[in-house]
Amino acid sequence: MTALGIPAREVWPQPEIQTPAGAALTDVILATFRLNGRLMETAQGLAAEGGLTSARWQVIGGVLDEPRTVADVARLMGMTRQGVQRIANLLVDEGLAEYRPNPAHKRASLLACTEAGYWAVRRISVAQHPWANQLGDAVGVEELSAALQTMERLIELLEADRS
Repeated sequence: MTALGIPAREVWPQPEIQTPAGAALTDVILATFRLNGRLMETAQGLAAEGGLTSARWQVIGGVLDEPRTVADVARLMGMTRQGVQRIANLLVDEGLAEYRPNPAHKRASLLACTEAGYWAVRRISVAQHPWANQLGDAVGVEELSAALQTMERLIELLEADRS
């Protein structure tokens, strides 16, 4: 045992041999981490077009089509409820969103986009749509659709694992 409490390598547990599918999934995961980094960099620049950060854009994006609870936005956007709550409060303070009564639940208000929030997102869309069109056209709709199906299947399996 080392001073840091790490056992000698010869006594470390051996991982199971990875199947070809397991190795492919590991490669997908690593590529997803890298892609997420590039997308978040780009999103930060695009969000600035509407005076938002990428995190604020992400949360407000969760209520563009309909008001939702903070917990619902967190599930939809793959964020923590606490993180969404913090950002939602900032959006409300800035007049980009508002809390509304929730007829289905007295304690969990609904977060809704305001006109100022829709305006911010419209300004982002003016920059985002040409960027997405160019990148999407370079990859192709068939390849992107196949990637989306795979991602949705992985999400489905991972979310089923959590229950």
